[in-house]
Amino acid sequence: MKKITNQVMLITYADSMGSNLKDLYRILDKHFERVIGGVHILPFFPSSGDRGFAVINYDTVAPTFGDWEDIRKLSEKYYLMADFMINHISIRSKEFIDYMEKGDASVYRDMFIHWEKFWPNGEPTERELETLYRRKLSGPYKEFTREDGKVVKLWNTFFEEQVDINPWSPVTQSYYKQNLERLAGYVPLIRFDAFAYSSKRPGTSCFFVEPEVWDVLDIGMKPLRRLGIEMLPEIHENYKIQLKMAERGHWVYDFALPMLLLHGLVTGRTDRLIRWMKICPRKQFTTLDTHDGIGVVDVVGLLEEDEIDLVRERINKKTVESQKYVKIPASLIKMSGAKAKQYQLMCTYYSALDEDDAAYLLARIVQFYAPGIPQVYYVGLLAGENDWDTLKSLGEPRSINRHNYTKAEIDDRVQYPMLQRMYEIMRFRNTYQAFDGEFELNDQAENGILEITWRNKEFVTTLNADFRTKEYRITYVDGLGIVNVL
Repeated sequence: MKKITNQVMLITYADSMGSNLKDLYRILDKHFERVIGGVHILPFFPSSGDRGFAVINYDTVAPTFGDWEDIRKLSEKYYLMADFMINHISIRSKEFIDYMEKGDASVYRDMFIHWEKFWPNGEPTERELETLYRRKLSGPYKEFTREDGKVVKLWNTFFEEQVDINPWSPVTQSYYKQNLERLAGYVPLIRFDAFAYSSKRPGTSCFFVEPEVWDVLDIGMKPLRRLGIEMLPEIHENYKIQLKMAERGHWVYDFALPMLLLHGLVTGRTDRLIRWMKICPRKQFTTLDTHDGIGVVDVVGLLEEDEIDLVRERINKKTVESQKYVKIPASLIKMSGAKAKQYQLMCTYYSALDEDDAAYLLARIVQFYAPGIPQVYYVGLLAGENDWDTLKSLGEPRSINRHNYTKAEIDDRVQYPMLQRMYEIMRFRNTYQAFDGEFELNDQAENGILEITWRNKEFVTTLNADFRTKEYRITYVDGLGIVNVL
């Protein structure tokens, strides 16, 4: 198993580059040698929904994708990350089925969060309900009828096929331990999906509730620390939460970078981006795109509301056609009694930049020079456009950015000149030693200019980027001390 290295990580489903894990291995070997150093394989387990995130069990690899031997083979060449759903489980899991069949006699009964027992008075007050951080407009519970005829309300934050689990229950902690130890045999990094929702207390938002959230983290990390496995918490919220996690030494995501770059490339300004790069965590994974949408809430406070609206309205206008095919325009949140707010934007990053090659390439180059390890979503690796056909057929807003590429499509797409240049820069990013050194930012540069330098002993590279013209210059010092232009 390869350990974490400071090289670009690909994010992909097991069947999005080819049909399965074997295809994925062959495609990476054929087209992306030294371009990709790590792979985050989105949930590859048997699942009942949410494209893998309603995990039935972690015992096996879904047969349509392959088997553990395929994971092992990938783990020898690439450092891998796998998902663990710390907040929820599939309603098709053996644990949930056992509870439905046996009721109060089930050993898994306390694994699930009973709505009426959670609240001191059996139900939340109007104020408590308004305070909840919700990912859907209805209450975060779902009713189930057990085999004994009793109807129970169980906490259900996300989708119909998922049900939340109680991290304080010994049976849940046993479930964590068993499955995390299995994953630890194949991957050096485990992502705690929906981590912030796992901390719940009456009278709070039930999202990243302190100090409970740190206790949940300790529970999840207990089996991993013993095995030397690291953890990346998935938290889509205001950047200040990422700073809190970073202060405690954890890996975090830079989910602010995507919107900041979009704003900068649309307006020609770099001051907002520079302000963030001065304070952003250094132990982080950077993103521009993921299997979800482009986060909006992450940049509140880094961009003004009118600046956020500028980007949001621009992208929403591009994707207004999606209203014909989906029931809701985007994922929503509702908290503190406020009206529903748009949580994320549904668009590929390439389409968000109007399929402008110069703007897209510059965005990627800045990501590669930003503090942290870059993650590139498979659609972004191929500069994919919005997938209207899949959106029409599935009616799922996020499917606009989830096109499955055939081997033939990939063979053709990788020849695109802009992508060939991007891959060249990715290989440089993965192999040039300066990126293991110190990050320097010229915060005195003219607004519209971004100048970043990485320095490690005799190895030095500088990016000078003009957001107004979309032009850039990359220089580096070779082993002879000669300055070269990449």
